[in-house]
Amino acid sequence: MNIQTSASPVRGGSGDASDLVRGISPVLEVPFTDAGDVDFEGFGRVVDHVLGTGVTSVMFPGFASEFYKLTEEERRQLTGILLRRTAHREDLAAIIAVQDHTTRMAVARALEVVAAGADLINLLAPHFLQPPRQAQVEHVAAVLDAVAPTPVVLQYAPAETGASLDAATIASLVRTHPNLRLVKVESSPPGRLIGELAALDPPVTSLEGYAGVQLPDAWRRGAVGSQPGCSFTEIYVEIWHRLSSGDEEGGEDLHRRLLPYISYWMLDTELIIAAEKQISFRRGLIDSPYCRKPAHVLDAEELRRIEVFLREFADLLPDLSRRN
Repeated sequence: MNIQTSASPVRGGSGDASDLVRGISPVLEVPFTDAGDVDFEGFGRVVDHVLGTGVTSVMFPGFASEFYKLTEEERRQLTGILLRRTAHREDLAAIIAVQDHTTRMAVARALEVVAAGADLINLLAPHFLQPPRQAQVEHVAAVLDAVAPTPVVLQYAPAETGASLDAATIASLVRTHPNLRLVKVESSPPGRLIGELAALDPPVTSLEGYAGVQLPDAWRRGAVGSQPGCSFTEIYVEIWHRLSSGDEEGGEDLHRRLLPYISYWMLDTELIIAAEKQISFRRGLIDSPYCRKPAHVLDAEELRRIEVFLREFADLLPDLSRRN
């Protein structure tokens, strides 16, 4: 992979970066031009904006990044752009995702991004053609062994992958691999599994995903953070701030206002990607809402609802076009 950064990492692989994965940890989107080329400069603006919202960690690339539509070279360059901005930031953790189906390739990618400055690895278990659970466990264990002591977030996304690792299996992995620090729970609803993981010996720390649809319930059950997309990070940050500062009613109220939008957009992964790109474009964060095909094409009503969303949350979502 040979990811190039402009400076040597300060903290990558030291094992304590998982403490920074708290609160909102956005998954970074990748802007494209209208012709479908990666907008590398635009991605830099996305990174800079998200890092300026008060978060202490970000993840790349995820489903929200359209990772499955990127070439290896594009992914390499984008990862380098992010790591150059986080390499000397003790207050920020860069979580770099590994989704390779083949264990050999997953281990190689994980080792190379750690060498390039990744503070944590986000690991998605193999799922293509439904490998048996034991094969998934062996894959996860191999990556954990290879990158130790670098902390790892295990992504559990059954709706997108069909993969199934239960709480007992995860607990066994944690006992034998102490660098498995967090589980990103994207089952629907996630609360029960988050509670089961928290009750294990040793307890397993969870993040909530799935666009924050169940964020308040996940928080009540012990989730330490949430990993939504990044086009309206400010709303999620405010919800988390209210919940964690003792204003549970205020956090619940703001989440109730957001829920009709995100619950619809999360009916389909490509739908929420398209909606978030449109929001970032309307806000002036990116220059084009283009999604690489095949993609969801927003219809007139979906576009209208995005305009309603932007008006409703205008107090939390400033126009960014003048800043960039």
